[in-house]
Amino acid sequence: MYNNIINHEIESRITPETTQERAIIQHPEWQEGAMWGKPRYGHPEGKILYHIEEVLQNVEAIQPEAATRQALRFITLTHDNFKHKEHRGFPRDWSRHHAILARHFSEQFTDNQAILDVIELHDEAYYIWKMKYRIIRKSAVQQRLDKLLLRLGNNLQLFYLFFKCDTQTGDKNQKSIEWFEATVKDIDIVVF
Repeated sequence: MYNNIINHEIESRITPETTQERAIIQHPEWQEGAMWGKPRYGHPEGKILYHIEEVLQNVEAIQPEAATRQALRFITLTHDNFKHKEHRGFPRDWSRHHAILARHFSEQFTDNQAILDVIELHDEAYYIWKMKYRIIRKSAVQQRLDKLLLRLGNNLQLFYLFFKCDTQTGDKNQKSIEWFEATVKDIDIVVF
């Protein structure tokens, strides 16, 4: 009975467009993560499922070409789904960060390195911005940004589009995306 309630809620909010998407949202680990969450800063919507729904709406709003749209949808479905399993102790175990866990989960559904890299790195621009403006570690900011840009290579635009779609949700601070758009020159900025 409980699984039927979960499936109903998921299917009322997300319509899978491919067999791959259907397999993801039917996976028990994915469903566990999607149903996790309470309202909090940055995510007043609560459950990860509601955040995914909002990011998917943003993907539609930017109207990307078909292959980019499909990649963005995949990234959206898995990027935050393992926050409930993330290590939050001190010192922090970054190998158990939700983005790393999401990448590992996603590897069973795709071998597309661009998609997997964006899933793994999806919060990196935010962390770099936070270093620059909140933690005041300016000496490390450019080095970390350069490392991110090098790793993304030709996938920078895909990363940016996802970062934009993800950041323009809930009550997230928009300063990080504004900084990224002003700082990184090799992106085509979208407005929606």
